[in-house]
Parts: sequence; C-alpha cells; structure tokens
Amino acid sequence: MPISLKQIRYFVSTAESGQVSQAAVALSISQSAITTAIKELEADVGTTLFSRSQQGMELTAAGREMLFHAYEVLAKIDDMGAISVPGSDLEGTLSVAASYTVIGYYLPHHLERLRRSFPRLDIQLFELNRESIEEGLLANRYDLAVMLTANTNNPDLSTETYLSSRRRLWVPARHRLLSLASVGLEQVSEEPYIMLTVDEAAHTSLKYWSTTPYRPLVRLRTSSVEAVRSLVANGQGVAILSDMVHRPWSLEGKRIETIELKNPIPAMDVGLAWKRGAAFTPTMQAFRDYFRRTYNIPAGR
Repeated sequence: MPISLKQIRYFVSTAESGQVSQAAVALSISQSAITTAIKELEADVGTTLFSRSQQGMELTAAGREMLFHAYEVLAKIDDMGAISVPGSDLEGTLSVAASYTVIGYYLPHHLERLRRSFPRLDIQLFELNRESIEEGLLANRYDLAVMLTANTNNPDLSTETYLSSRRRLWVPARHRLLSLASVGLEQVSEEPYIMLTVDEAAHTSLKYWSTTPYRPLVRLRTSSVEAVRSLVANGQGVAILSDMVHRPWSLEGKRIETIELKNPIPAMDVGLAWKRGAAFTPTMQAFRDYFRRTYNIPAGR
C-alpha cells in the first residue's frame, strides 16, 4: 500500500512531540487516528518506527531515518505550494530589520519563497535588537521589520502579527515531570532553570512568573538557544520556550520533551512592523502581501 501524505504528517508530528496526545492536539484530530496511521505506516515500511512506553513515543533507528526522509518530502510539498508566477515587474530594494530569533528560526524559509516569487527584488536584511529596530524604523533607515510584535508598544509604530507560537516547558527525556497529570509553574519552580535572555526572553518570562507566588530557580542565563537546548537535553535544567525554536533533539542527539503548562503562558507573536503613517512603496506592499497570503489574512484587515 502506498505511503500517504497523511501518514507522513502524523508521523512527523508524533516524532516531534514524542506524545500521540500532543500530536493529536497540534493536528486537531483524534489520538486513534494518529495511532492507526502510524501502525499502517509501520506495516507499509515493514519495520517499527517507535518504541512505545509510559513516557511516550521514542524513535527507533529506523524511525530517525524515516524522519529525515519525511522532512524532505514535506519540504518538497511546501515548495510545490509556493509555486507562483514570478513578480517579474517588481524591481527594487527593500531594507528589512529583524531580531535574532526571527532571523534564526523564522525568516530563512520565507526569504527563499520571496526570492522565487520576486527574483528582481533585492531584500537587504539587518539583524538588530528591538530598541535599534524601533529607532531605525522611525529614522527611516529600514522600510519594514520582522520582529516579536508583542515586545513593542511604541505608539509611533504599526504592527501586524502573523504567527503566535505557544510557549511550553522543555525537559529532558524521562524527566519526573513527564509522569505528572498536570504541571504548572509551582512544579517548575522546584527545578533548576535555564533562562534565555536574547530578544527580551527573560523580561517576558518574568512577566508571567510575576503573576504567581513562584519564581524560577535560575541556574544559568544565556543568549544562546542552542545552549539552552543542550543544557536541557543533558539534564542541567528546564526552560520555557516557544514551539518555533523547539527541536526534538539537541546537537548531541539527546531527546527534548515538552509539557504544556496549566498556567496561562503568553505565546510568542511574530509579525511585521513599520513606521505609523508610512506610505507603502510597491516593494513594501509586496512583502506585506506575501505574509498576508501565507497566513490567510484578508487584504482589507
């Protein structure tokens, strides 16, 4: 029986979350549908892709190889969806500022799609912190910015949010919190905590911690997402970070699990910012329209 795209998507979601239940929530389908699809996929390829336990679903060696190919398939499907008539009439330069997290974990895929759609558009990209981005937009050094929109409340800027990436607790495989039916900041406060500082992550974190009587037991502050990933995977602490920067394995190949917390944790919002009242040039409008089409935002909004 041919392998279906549905099987591949269900397999990838389960591999990334490590839990059928979390994959079901992410895909808005039943757990039984995912379980059935994975069993059918294992039958089709003739091997076991997951080791099943009370802690969740752990990829086997064959499963890790399958995941590599599954990512390639989904990337090709995404490329097919991005095919469009090139905007050959659009020509010019666009100056775009972006923050560290956006450049590292959000923009590269979109920049490639924009390059294919507008081959004569020269996008000049600048990595800056929020304060420098805001100052540069107001001084007209940058046309637009792609940034964490929830971090700015400057009345002289307009913003439009395209992606809200939920924040969850990162823990190493077989961590004790994985066995609890419910986990909140009270339980997290008992664990050594790795605090990310880049893009004002520490400030954002302390805002939602401050609404509770608990505080994180900070073992280390770092500006490196990869440092957080490796430290968590190696059992040195836990962290609360967004799904956008989550990867199921560290650079050493160790598993990182996620837990949805019962406390209200704000999502990480990503979108576009520009100087309020600025007249949009054709290149600015094309850039904005691309993101609106990608995220199905009505043009008149």
